[in-house]
Amino acid sequence: MVKIIVLNEQDVTPRPDLLGQWLDETSYKYLIEEDTDVYLPPSCGSSLEFDSSCSRECSKCDQGLNEQNVIFKFRKNFFTQEEVDAAYKGLREAAIKTDNRGIAAGATTGTCGGREWVTDVQLSLLEFFAYENTANVFGEYTPRESVERLIEYHKNNKHELFRSLVWLTSKVVETGFDFDKFIDHICTLSIDEARVAAIDVLENMIRNTTYCNLVYSGVAGWYSRYTRIPYGRATTYTRDNPEKFALAYPFFKSLSKGFQELLPTRFAYQMNFVDKIDQQFRIPETPFTTVTVNRNFRTAGHVDPANLPDGMANLCVLSNNDKYKGCYLVFPEIGYAVNVRPRDLLLVQNQCGLHGNTPLIVEDEGAERVSLIAYAHESMGELGSYEYESTRKEFIDSRRLNPNHPLQRLRWNGISPGLFCDKPSEDPLPAKEWYEYLKTKGSIGDEWLDKHHPWLKSYYEAKGIEDFF
Repeated sequence: MVKIIVLNEQDVTPRPDLLGQWLDETSYKYLIEEDTDVYLPPSCGSSLEFDSSCSRECSKCDQGLNEQNVIFKFRKNFFTQEEVDAAYKGLREAAIKTDNRGIAAGATTGTCGGREWVTDVQLSLLEFFAYENTANVFGEYTPRESVERLIEYHKNNKHELFRSLVWLTSKVVETGFDFDKFIDHICTLSIDEARVAAIDVLENMIRNTTYCNLVYSGVAGWYSRYTRIPYGRATTYTRDNPEKFALAYPFFKSLSKGFQELLPTRFAYQMNFVDKIDQQFRIPETPFTTVTVNRNFRTAGHVDPANLPDGMANLCVLSNNDKYKGCYLVFPEIGYAVNVRPRDLLLVQNQCGLHGNTPLIVEDEGAERVSLIAYAHESMGELGSYEYESTRKEFIDSRRLNPNHPLQRLRWNGISPGLFCDKPSEDPLPAKEWYEYLKTKGSIGDEWLDKHHPWLKSYYEAKGIEDFF
């Protein structure tokens, strides 16, 4: 028997204040541990008018609810133990230590892999001396008063950081740098001397990349383009471990079957999406392109915007020995949490509602809880064929490895602004090298120009004719 829960409108309360916050038993009222479907009020596309007198657990309400209103569907012991064990072997190592999980990793605490965080007050003081430090309107220079004022301000206006800079440990150790002593010293300098000293610390003592808390998380399957990697490709884990990743295929096929049975309309929509992309960018015979893998990672409150709208993501859990407690998935905006255990299936609208985990309690030192979120990545629909995306990578590598390239420099990644001119609104001039590279590919290169860059082809071919005359 499946429990059907229909929420009243007053049961749904947006909680943007919980983004990045840790959730616990106070963040929910009801814990789901049995087969359950939870719906929003059936007012959007439903054939039934919402009845405010409807009870919370009305067994008749499901007849008029369509899939547009579903929040999640939970099924106990859906997978076989063999499927779960194989998926654990195939995916566990995809979760690697990373500092790139943003708000889901929570506010910065402790250290970042042994590197000390640059606190908001430290950064504020350095930026003050580097860019704002001046005498007052009476011509008086009172740096110590300014320092005390900034420290007091941050003491009374604390805010949590989800990404932060870190100190360069090697430089700190090498120079014996002590921030408090540095501030005492800089207050004795002139305005110009203080500016030089502060800028020197900002540029040479602090790493110029922001980081998040370190967690074990990674991505398997296939991924779309983004600024630093502007081509579709297999994730590093899938590329380097294709046989191991394939161990999870039976699990994903079973998951796909459950998706189709429980949410046939959303399943058909997502299958239609993945059917249109190159089949080398999807998990075979499933509506999924990408899998996030978390290991012993308690997420803070967050949303997942990359999933395909009107599709569905899911959360499944794997473990080596099942010796852990807690880590319930909480939806604080509706007051529900779900205790997802190995073999369970949860189909969930995680791109719409804020969610996170309660504390993970490990009962055995070696126990692992590995959670999987399989989904169709929306931006995969922007990709060309696998061969075309591979050619984009090939082109970038040819630039990066060319010692005579005019843009060559230390640790250059081969990418420059406007390199591909992927949109008609972009300047075609920086993409001349890409246009010429595609022309060397013969008919397939012309085909790709016609399909993906018609404005680029038109610009350079028209320009060529003008130059000829």
